[in-house]
Amino acid sequence: MNTLLLLVLCGIGYIAAYNTYGRFLARKIFKLRKDAPVPSVELRDGVDYVPARKGIIFGHHFTSIAGTGPIVGPAIGIIWGWLPAIVWVFFGSIFMGAVHDFGSLVVSMRNQGKSISEAAAKYINVRVRFIFFAVVFLSLLIVIAIFGVVIATVFTGFPSAVIPVWLQIPIAVALGYAVYKRGGSVPIATAVAVIGMYLCIALGAWIEHLWPGSSAMPAILSIPPTGVWVIILLIYAWIASTLPVTTLLQPRDYINAWQLFVAMALLVAGTAAASLQNKLPLIAPAINTSLPANTPPIWPFMFVVIACGAISGFHSLVASGTSPKQVSREPDCQFVGYGSMILESFLAVLVIICVAAGVAMAVKLADGTILTGKQAWLHYYDSWIGDKGLSDKITPVVIGAANMMKALGLPETVGITLMGVFIASFAGTTLDTSVRIQRYVVSEMATNLRIPLLPNRWIATTFVVITAAALAFATGANGTGAMILWPLFGSANQLLGALALLVITLYLKRKGGLKFIVTGIPCLIMLVITNWAMVKNEINFLAKEDPLQKWLLVIIGAGIFVLAMWMTIETVIAFFSLRRSEESHRRPGLSV
Repeated sequence: MNTLLLLVLCGIGYIAAYNTYGRFLARKIFKLRKDAPVPSVELRDGVDYVPARKGIIFGHHFTSIAGTGPIVGPAIGIIWGWLPAIVWVFFGSIFMGAVHDFGSLVVSMRNQGKSISEAAAKYINVRVRFIFFAVVFLSLLIVIAIFGVVIATVFTGFPSAVIPVWLQIPIAVALGYAVYKRGGSVPIATAVAVIGMYLCIALGAWIEHLWPGSSAMPAILSIPPTGVWVIILLIYAWIASTLPVTTLLQPRDYINAWQLFVAMALLVAGTAAASLQNKLPLIAPAINTSLPANTPPIWPFMFVVIACGAISGFHSLVASGTSPKQVSREPDCQFVGYGSMILESFLAVLVIICVAAGVAMAVKLADGTILTGKQAWLHYYDSWIGDKGLSDKITPVVIGAANMMKALGLPETVGITLMGVFIASFAGTTLDTSVRIQRYVVSEMATNLRIPLLPNRWIATTFVVITAAALAFATGANGTGAMILWPLFGSANQLLGALALLVITLYLKRKGGLKFIVTGIPCLIMLVITNWAMVKNEINFLAKEDPLQKWLLVIIGAGIFVLAMWMTIETVIAFFSLRRSEESHRRPGLSV
């Protein structure tokens, strides 16, 4: 199939879905109202609850949910073929992922911007709150510890990204000050900030070109570079997550969104230019019938590996964490919740094109040999890429993107720097948001359990960062300890998505009628797929040689599985109790 035609068809499909199914959800299912009270206004505190313009909150929400998920997942998932990857990303996002994100945002906004755990307690029962909290806390703990390693890995592999990423911080603070403190024009402040950001990217590429390795982090006090970066990043996350959202979090996410828009525009233009030059055929197999050894079966694992581009439980944490505390009008939920997921899915399509076609344009080996075509693709995909390191998963995307940008006349070093900064920046925004959300979750639970001091934002954030650091350094000074639990994250994350859909389904069920079907069907599909994957993973974990990792994965995985089953049973009971109640009200002479 023609690569450009594939991209155009997907783009048109997403636009159509947003304006049809997305509008149907907004008007008929959730019935968004312009005059409805919203938490950002009613509970405004200048720290977490702050009403924001639709475009600004879209930038925050999008960059927070995107992270590296729609990059790494499709880069691995294409091993089963570009066709199943595209089909899952496209239809999964429209009918499942975007519905999940949209519903989580609306339910949270109609419950004072509280987490999905609190909504579970209200719409199902109080016991479920603690089940959900356990799954959410573990998922966020892994995300926070891992994303420190992700950024450290990008900084190590692409040192030209170090300076631009850190210089984004003062640019973001200046943007927030100009808009919120000085009342400056948002378009002008945005233009200045984005230009400044790209000048920093050029500076990073220039410095790395003149002094290769000058931005690399040395070992300090016998702590390897990755460990040093993890410490620095966790300290940064503590600071960023306790500041008012308008100081750093919101403006940084906003300018990163513009960085994404530019990067995506370059990739779209690169796809068009390379396709018109007949340099961008889809080299990866449409359906891969010659899978490398150790590759797991496509059912159910592709639906777990490719998460963020289709549906991801982590999104429900953002949609019921930072975002509902900043949305200023209910109708904005369609743009922020449904629209962000659709755009992320389009990004996943671009990533699939990068690794299915772009990488085949040229791969330069260390000895100077240049591979093209099928050989170039097999250089990365002749073995199960899921077992490789993080840099091995990211590199095909960066190389493919740089090749496509080269068709526009951009030097390869500039393309690599752009993608390195892009990946590190998005991982950084996810790290910021995750620490803040974990603080919300810990504070809510501490309040419910009446634990003194822990609801305080500084103490709660300290607890969050210390627990993440403990996991990160559990296996040594390199800060990669969270990797021991990383095999759990894919299925646990998708299971979290299924559980969030359970809560939204019960919310819609309480509204009456058959509205709950729009989330109930995706919920059933995700429950089957993720529980299937978790059972298979448990079997695979038992075969691991490292006894520590084996039993940690087996015990924690089994615990998550049991909790999820428990919550599902509680939800089914609540669902049919509501049904019996509705039937009793419809029949004269019967009492509830």
